[in-house]
Amino acid sequence: MVTVFKLLRLCLAALLAASYCITAAYAQKWVKLAPFPEASEEVYGVAASGKLYVFGGLAPRWTPKGLVYEYDPENDQWTKKKPMPLPAHHTALAEANGKIYVMGGFVAPKSGPPTWVPIDNAWEYDPTSDSWKALPPMPTKRGSPVAAAVGGKIYVIGGAGTHPGSKETALHPRRPHRSVASNEVYDPATNSWATRSTMPTARNHAAIGAANNKIYVIGGRIGAAFMTTPATAIDLVEEYDPATDQWGPLKRSMPTPRSAMSAGTYKGKIYVAGGEMRDVKIWGAFTVVEALDPVANRWSVLPSLSVPRHGHAVAVVGNRLHVVSGDVQSLGGAKPADVQIETDLHDALELPDK
Repeated sequence: MVTVFKLLRLCLAALLAASYCITAAYAQKWVKLAPFPEASEEVYGVAASGKLYVFGGLAPRWTPKGLVYEYDPENDQWTKKKPMPLPAHHTALAEANGKIYVMGGFVAPKSGPPTWVPIDNAWEYDPTSDSWKALPPMPTKRGSPVAAAVGGKIYVIGGAGTHPGSKETALHPRRPHRSVASNEVYDPATNSWATRSTMPTARNHAAIGAANNKIYVIGGRIGAAFMTTPATAIDLVEEYDPATDQWGPLKRSMPTPRSAMSAGTYKGKIYVAGGEMRDVKIWGAFTVVEALDPVANRWSVLPSLSVPRHGHAVAVVGNRLHVVSGDVQSLGGAKPADVQIETDLHDALELPDK
């Protein structure tokens, strides 16, 4: 006969053997830092040379702002920099050798109703000289991809675009379009692109991180690019090895399925913050912050954001996870003109060394 104590021991053993672990929230706290000067949705963050850079921004009628701001953690101060040469939204960012690479995205149409026009433009931004350089275009036009640097090369993966052979030139919630699985790599040494093995699961609005010379694509949206179109947020984590050009075994699924989140990497772990969801009852954003340890194949839960957010900028500078601006609600194109959902909040979480 199983005693109460034996049953408790069995339950405890099961908890310890569980694939997910929860980090004690009381051990870490969020710190409020200088607010972002121009509160916006669809901003994207990247760290370079000990500073944080935020790009993008989206105005009403899906008009990209092309913002560029530099944040110096030494003096807790933002500085406006030279804007993007081609303002675009849902771009992919990565840093390599002190340079920042801005790939793909969507622009507004030259005429007609607002839509998302996918582009193949690629740019290199030099933070030291505050200058931009146009690169050869990507092989595939797409927006909402993700990018990561491994071995000095920039891998641009996934996104959304038009159907092959379609006469459509732009994406709209009521027009046919698709997620894409494209995987293309830019080599700064040769200034050229190459096509690599496609991602097993086509998706957009995902998160990405590089650790141990491998790339991890996390969550995102399958089907359509818009929340108002049949599209499903997923928890899937897929591993890509640039050395072999192979997609490896699936990693442990993200505890909270979501899309439109952002991520930063620190000491081999990938930290995923915020995100977006919708169903017939709720249009919302997430406060959750979860971290993937790819080697242990395990997720941990960290202290939540003080305010839910999606379309926000995230990057790790030093040992801090910075989360900047974004929307506190999932409204997007449905947002009334008199409703303010963009936040200027800038918070940082000190990350554990282990």
